[in-house]
Amino acid sequence: MSLMLTPVEMLPPIAEKKLQYWIRSRHVICSGNFFIFETVDYSALERFTEYTMALGGTVISVGSVGKIWMGDHRQVILYQAKASLHTPHHNLKQYWIKYGSFRTRFDQQI
Repeated sequence: MSLMLTPVEMLPPIAEKKLQYWIRSRHVICSGNFFIFETVDYSALERFTEYTMALGGTVISVGSVGKIWMGDHRQVILYQAKASLHTPHHNLKQYWIKYGSFRTRFDQQI
């Protein structure tokens, strides 16, 4: 007998709080109707996808942008994801207008 574990669905209020944190920390910016997420942690891209889907959006593209220096001797890959939340007046857009930035925390390093 094997146990099948089903993934726990992310509740929209929790997903929104997680994305708000990334907006404040400048990992997520808004460009037009799209949210752009940058990170050096690939597993964070998976979480971003999960949070976006919980809010009714879709991830349009995921890719590497380049390499950035972490310290004096190590370079890491910078990943970028582009997502669309289908509602133009979503609460996250208003939150980004108030607390967000036009540049991610990694813009100066590339």
